[in-house]
Amino acid sequence: METNIKADPSGFLLLDKPSGPTSHDMVYRLRRITKIKKIGHAGTLDPLASGLLIMAISRAATKQINTLAKQTKVYEAIFQFGGTSDTDDRLGKIKKAANCHLVSIEDLQSALKTFLGEQKQIPPMFSAKKIQGKKLYQLARQGQIIERQPSIITIEKIDLLDYKWPQAKLTITCSAGTYIRSIARDLGQQLGCGAYLAELRRTAIGDYLVNKAVNPEELTAENWTDYLIN
Repeated sequence: METNIKADPSGFLLLDKPSGPTSHDMVYRLRRITKIKKIGHAGTLDPLASGLLIMAISRAATKQINTLAKQTKVYEAIFQFGGTSDTDDRLGKIKKAANCHLVSIEDLQSALKTFLGEQKQIPPMFSAKKIQGKKLYQLARQGQIIERQPSIITIEKIDLLDYKWPQAKLTITCSAGTYIRSIARDLGQQLGCGAYLAELRRTAIGDYLVNKAVNPEELTAENWTDYLIN
């Protein structure tokens, strides 16, 4: 006698993650809603960040995560000048920059151009990047600051949308593995005034756009498959 075992629904959910929860919080939330254990995400978003998070549902979809995660990302970011942060964003310990000066829009635009193209980037100490099997943020929470090897990243485009000292709003198109926090940190160092990431929103991963994403609060056990794509 044959037994038909119904396979779990498989595909991708485009979530518009709010600021606050971690990417793993979204995985746990979907596991509760879908009753499916095999769920992953393509490209981590920090708790501070909001925006597009691609969730892979079931085994067939999770096998494609690496391909999706390697696609180009687009972000909207607000950089705060005049200080530094131990996490390179506003959630860390902020230290006001000494002898800080107002940066002209001409100097800012000139500095931003130097970030275009392929380059080496030092990841933040507070990040999920692993060194010798340990995540950097775990070491940082223990008070350890270690030397990090740079990663090769590419910044395809930076547009300055708005600038009113001490904040700049930008859109950044970049390769996978780019830390927007590190761009803020390095830009502040270059301009001699300090900077850190104040807000971040991911608007695209490859051809997938955040305006096609669903608020996770709207998903229920009854409707989540309505939003599933292949």
